[in-house]
Amino acid sequence: MGNHLELFERDNMTEILRTLFVLRLPHAAFAAMWLAPLLGCGAAPPASLQETQGKTPNSSKIDTAPAPSLRLSEQAAMPTQSSIADLVERVAPTVVSITTTQAFNGREIRHPLEFLFPDGPRQRMPKERSGAGTGFVVDAEGGYLVTNAHVVADADDVKVHFLDGREVSAEVVGSDRTVDLALLRVKAAGALTSVVLGESDTVRVGEQVLAVGNPFGLGHSVSLGIVSAKARTIGAGPYDDFIQTDASINPGNSGGPLFNVRGEVIGINTAIRADAEGIGFAIPVDVLKDVVTQLKEKGFVERGKLGLAFQPITPELATALGMERPRGALVNDVQKGSSAANAGIQSGDVIVAVNGIELKRSEELARNVARHPPGTNVEFTLLRTGHTMIVHATLDKLQERERAKPRTQTTKPESDRMLGLEVDEHAGGGAVVAGLTKPIEGLSEGDVIVEVSGKPVANVAALRSLLEEHKKGSTVLLRVQRGEHTYFVALPID
Repeated sequence: MGNHLELFERDNMTEILRTLFVLRLPHAAFAAMWLAPLLGCGAAPPASLQETQGKTPNSSKIDTAPAPSLRLSEQAAMPTQSSIADLVERVAPTVVSITTTQAFNGREIRHPLEFLFPDGPRQRMPKERSGAGTGFVVDAEGGYLVTNAHVVADADDVKVHFLDGREVSAEVVGSDRTVDLALLRVKAAGALTSVVLGESDTVRVGEQVLAVGNPFGLGHSVSLGIVSAKARTIGAGPYDDFIQTDASINPGNSGGPLFNVRGEVIGINTAIRADAEGIGFAIPVDVLKDVVTQLKEKGFVERGKLGLAFQPITPELATALGMERPRGALVNDVQKGSSAANAGIQSGDVIVAVNGIELKRSEELARNVARHPPGTNVEFTLLRTGHTMIVHATLDKLQERERAKPRTQTTKPESDRMLGLEVDEHAGGGAVVAGLTKPIEGLSEGDVIVEVSGKPVANVAALRSLLEEHKKGSTVLLRVQRGEHTYFVALPID
């Protein structure tokens, strides 16, 4: 970015605004609406769109600050151009550019037509590969910085570049590739300035945010945007919970901070949607808070394990379970001897809260368990056959997940048909789904039906008898075996 901001003369502003609209540049209308009143070219924005902004002092330690929600009714002033510039000036010293190098053996590249030019020059593969990213200071006194794990993965040399031109080597103290975060440390770097860590749980969609980073290795650059969405799942890992923003994020921004208008870090910029414009993703800062202490003390992260499998609750499953609305996570399998089993959690239970915090979606269960280290005693609120109960579980240590064994295949020359199902006898008991005459959500060929509404299915005849006990128009809950795991499926009786 540089240390100076170049301003346009007010006399040229009218022409600039006209050009923005004519060219239909991204965010042109939004930019023009706010720039006009600042430079005396139009009316001020409506009071109904105004927000609050405050200042937070720098700290030499990992600092956190509560982030009170911003309400439009407060009628506070929207950040102005000068206040945004003040914010940039305040937070810029906390952000660093990162460069990495990775050495590998070079080799000659032979041209396929070398026999025509035997004396021609030969090329060699480069002996090292370089990369770039961004980071920020979380503990000025200790010299600790945070970035993405993928920025420093397999790097032989990591250098940190500060806004004032200092360049210092850094060591990787710890890394957690599961959530893509790494902790670095620099020594003898001189005076450092720490960020303030905010609260990502209280972030609201529509809040204005500031991304600071090192796009394409250009050094400190700033972009302004808003929070576009929360709790995004993009397939990056088992605990996806990204903040989506339209603040410009590019290669090299990875590991950089996403600030709110109070100068607090609410996210760590991590990924972009390559085939789209203005869609970037940031790890919520609360995830960093969960792992930073373990990274500093041990260099790695240990997570708690409950020892069960679960599935989302669809509207159909909610109806079959007698729930007013889909929420929580439906337990479909409990490992023997696990923390969940010892706590009395059973297959068919619905976990609706962890430590009193409601689970709106099933994937929140894994994140809420994983944020606790092994040995932590955690409270779970369950729904079982329409009744609410509370249990406590002491978490085990999470190990690498084992691969599921191939499912058992059973074939017979003829299949029974009922309610859109073609079923055969299963050697281990139950009824195996040989085919579907109509789509049934969650059910696949090869699944073994082992229960109907909590009653065991011994064979195909038992399955037919249990289904006939239910009236047309109702929905029954099937428990099915798939490989080593069990799942629940809602089956309409029609």
